[in-house]
Amino acid sequence: MEKREAVLIDPDDAQVSLYAGVLEELQVRLEAILFTHVHAPRPLPAERLRAATGADLVVGEMSGLEGAERYLADGDVLAFGDELIRAWRTPGHTRGCMSYLWRDRVFTGDALLIGGCGATDEEGSDPGALYDSLTRRLLALPDEILVYPAHDCSGRRVSCIGEEREANPKLKGTTRDEFIALQMGMPRAGRVDFVSVVTSR
Repeated sequence: MEKREAVLIDPDDAQVSLYAGVLEELQVRLEAILFTHVHAPRPLPAERLRAATGADLVVGEMSGLEGAERYLADGDVLAFGDELIRAWRTPGHTRGCMSYLWRDRVFTGDALLIGGCGATDEEGSDPGALYDSLTRRLLALPDEILVYPAHDCSGRRVSCIGEEREANPKLKGTTRDEFIALQMGMPRAGRVDFVSVVTSR
């Protein structure tokens, strides 16, 4: 029987053996390695994972990264197995940040966190662009869309758009100017990194 296909979102290259075990257990073939964002200057991400699996490295076209197999523009669709995942530009944390929509969930990387949002203290960050990405794009999604961020700063792995719209203290009742001022003076919080596995049926 032919294996189903999968994509990994924001994997850690130090965990190749763990991912290989999960993929084997699920009986899926890794088709693509997606990154919501990359921080430059850094080495090409997921090199060991790419070598071990033959999967394509996929990033946003504004990432500034060279050497990927595919660069996604806003609205592009990536097919794997019988599934589709849509790329959405959500810049601000970095210039090239992307979120990925799949079925009833969105993988937000460092743009929208549970009860928070990404930092804007690196070169290329833009708190105004992040506010626009959050309020005009992500929080405009339906309430029931599940939110899977790349990091945990609150002890949880998943939220939903409705909850973030109603309760995220970075965004509730905050004007764009207030958000920018808060982001400019905000230290980074401690975090736990996540990776997401998305499989075809």
